[in-house]
Amino acid sequence: MKLFYSFFKTLVGQPVTVELKNDLAITGVLVSVDQFLNIKLDNIKVVDEERYPHMLAVKNCFIRGSVVRYVQLPAPSVDTALLQDAARRERQQPAAGPRK
Repeated sequence: MKLFYSFFKTLVGQPVTVELKNDLAITGVLVSVDQFLNIKLDNIKVVDEERYPHMLAVKNCFIRGSVVRYVQLPAPSVDTALLQDAARRERQQPAAGPRK
């Protein structure tokens, strides 16, 4: 999970599309993300405005990480080699002991 958090922090200021588990898809500029993968977006636009007309007046939003199904990223922002290397390093680290 730490890998995704670190990666999403590098995308602040980039446009992303977040699809929620209720099928609502929102495009906006990523403002922040936290360790729970909660997401804050500015300048949002709903992908299917006809289905969600009540969202037309909303300009920014906070999305709880547990309701996110997918996050679509701009292709130039994704360095797959870097992600693979980071995933490999994270997998090789010993597991942390139980929390007290």
